[in-house]
Amino acid sequence: MNEPSILCIGELLIDFFCTDIDTDLVQGQSFSKQAGGAPANVCAAISTLGGSARFLSKVGNDPFGHFLIQTMKDLAIDESSILLDDDHPTTLAFVSLKGDGERDFVFNRGADAQLSLKELHESDWRESSIIHFGSATALLEDPFKSAYVSFIQTVKEAGKFISFDPNFRKDLWKGREGDFVALAEHCISQADFVKVSEEECKIISGFTQLSDGVECLHTLGASTVAVTLGKDGTLISNGKESCIVPSIPVHSVDSTGAGDAFVGAALYQFNHSQDPKVLVENFTELKSIISISNRVGAAVCTKMGAINAIREIK
Repeated sequence: MNEPSILCIGELLIDFFCTDIDTDLVQGQSFSKQAGGAPANVCAAISTLGGSARFLSKVGNDPFGHFLIQTMKDLAIDESSILLDDDHPTTLAFVSLKGDGERDFVFNRGADAQLSLKELHESDWRESSIIHFGSATALLEDPFKSAYVSFIQTVKEAGKFISFDPNFRKDLWKGREGDFVALAEHCISQADFVKVSEEECKIISGFTQLSDGVECLHTLGASTVAVTLGKDGTLISNGKESCIVPSIPVHSVDSTGAGDAFVGAALYQFNHSQDPKVLVENFTELKSIISISNRVGAAVCTKMGAINAIREIK
């Protein structure tokens, strides 16, 4: 019997990375085109590890959209739920890294924002055991925001195992941080597995101490919480027990996509269980899963580019 698929929903976009060293977007001349989007990275990790992954998104009916769909096919991801939009272009992001370590970032939102509730069909998710909500852009504006919030409620009521990663991007939420927190809290209240960075834990919970922050996320409704701590590993808690699971030392070249690869590895392992909701109660098993996921995330840090690095996961 084939294992059920893991469905990821969210943005699929083009990242244009400026390859000129220490240059802002005003001066930058050379750019590298790459497939991007946090949930797409999660899908790529699941598929690369040998799992069954399906992606739900919307892209423009343009060369960039067709490139993204072909990329998903090349990764053996089920792309049948990726919709083509004739009226809006594929979403584009332009990024350069300046000498002070800060990013110069321009985001041109397109088709992914247009995914509406009427386009989310039961056939897209009925056969999936796990649904991952990990979009950096889904909660920004309608119609996708309303569709996203309604969809997470729908699959919750259907008894699916829900994974949520808020993927906070300060460039996208300037001046609207309060809106982000409120929306993230709602999604967390529906989730079985919540992955946050240390920064996200503090922003959403309002606590500076991680233990207090994690307790807050559990109070909101999260069954299992993973706080990624970079080279220091991951704090994992199932509401009854908690500990920091160490990572492995690597020479980090580019951490982009490491958190997404971590999530993909965890969901891939959860999907091998008859019931992920029961599995996370077994703290010994949960720690083992997080340890392996840490290794996958660390491996991605050793190469440039999220999906390109994920493709080479061993």
